[in-house]
Order: sequence, then C-alpha cells, then structure tokens
Amino acid sequence: MSGTKASSPPPPTNGSASAAVPAPSQIGPELGFGHKVGDHHSEPVIILKASQGNRSLGWDFLPPGSQRYEVGETVYAGYKDPQPSWPKGEEPKPGTWYAGKQYDDCFNTAKEALANFDTSFPHLKGRSHEIAGFVWFQGHKDTGSEVHASRYEQNLVHLIKTLRKDFNAPNAPFVVATGCGNEGREGTGLTIAEAQLAVDGNTGKYPEFKGNVKSVDIRNLWPDVTKSPKNQGFHYHQNAGTYMGIGEAMGQAMIDLLKPN
Repeated sequence: MSGTKASSPPPPTNGSASAAVPAPSQIGPELGFGHKVGDHHSEPVIILKASQGNRSLGWDFLPPGSQRYEVGETVYAGYKDPQPSWPKGEEPKPGTWYAGKQYDDCFNTAKEALANFDTSFPHLKGRSHEIAGFVWFQGHKDTGSEVHASRYEQNLVHLIKTLRKDFNAPNAPFVVATGCGNEGREGTGLTIAEAQLAVDGNTGKYPEFKGNVKSVDIRNLWPDVTKSPKNQGFHYHQNAGTYMGIGEAMGQAMIDLLKPN
C-alpha cells in the first residue's frame, strides 16, 4: 500500500479518507490508516491499495533483482523464475506464474494510475502529486514455508529499497506492521514477526533506515474469535475493530516518521 499527496494549487480543505470496499460489510486497515494521515495532512491523501490474498513475499511479491539461492539439494526461485523451487542440477519448468509476478502486476498498475493522474483522479485534475510513503502489511503465506520465513527479512529489506527506487521516492517513509493473519508468537509466524521488527530504523541493524522505516508490533491486537464474526485467523477473524486498530497504529507510525527529528 502506498500513499500520495496531491498538491499545487493549495487545497481548500483538510485531507480526508474514505473506504472503497468490494463488500459493504468488510473493511481493511486502510480505513483507520486513511483517517489518521488524512487528518494529519492539509492536502488530499490518496491511498493506492493492493489486497491480493494468498501471496508471499518469497514468491509472488519477490522484488526485481532477487537472485536464486540453494538450501540443501533444492534451488529456490529468483525474480522471474517460473517455479518456486526445483531439484539442484535441474532447470525450472515453464509455467503461467513466476517469482515476482504479483509485484509486477500490483505496482505497474499503481504506476499506470499515477501516470494518468487526471483520468484516475478526476476530482484532483490539474494538481501535482508526490509519493508520500509506503505501508507493508503481509506475511501469512510466507508462514507456510520455513525457507521463505527464514528469508523474509532479507526479502523485506530488498523490497523497501526496490519500491523506493521504482517509484523514484528514495526518502519516502516506510511503515511495516507485524502479521499478517498470524498471531506471530511461535514457529514461522514468530520468525516473520521478528523479521518485520528487525527492519525498524531504530534497531541499528540497517543504519540507512534510521528515521525513515518504522515497524509496528500489532500482535497485541489479535482478536478474540468468540467476539468476532468468523473463525478465520488469516483474516483476523474478520474483526472490523481489529482492522481499524491496526490501520490507526500504522497511520500513527507514518505520522511519527513525517515529523521533523
């Protein structure tokens, strides 16, 4: 999820946010996030959201430039490889999907929308815009593979750098939330949550991220299934209050990054 601000000429009102939802009874974290950053900015805020389910960072969203790697006798895909993995000494078989296809589909669509700004956002026609930040809330599918979970931190660092380069926004704030769709307290869920927390600029592990990447630990917002509409952990039991709280936490993190040091 990335955000842009529209500017020039100065807008007459404060920023605002609304939710475009495919089902009238469901929301995602973008609503709480949008209200937070919309109230913070005087300019209108546009949220470009991707919400494809069942997608992993280790395969579907693998960023361009990612290289093949080996674990034991298995080779794992680099960007554009047509199989997630294959035996060492062989070559991957052709397929209809490839490593990073969701990255390409998602972010090329976002670029197209911005390249045709006046058509995509006719109510803001004539205004310029800027990439004001990125938000990443993902992780559930990667919990299904110990190898992908172990590579998550490396892939996430590469994703942050690649998105900033792709959108020509080298200093854009980047917020990462723990999750998604797993309690993150044990097993591969814990591995991924720790990877997501590790990229925070204040950990000192990635000095170039200091002051511009912030991780939000939202594991304490995990909903009680008995007080939720549906027993569906990977969708946070479809608990709207949880999604609102997650969005507000990510929005506050973005605001914190935007404040002068």
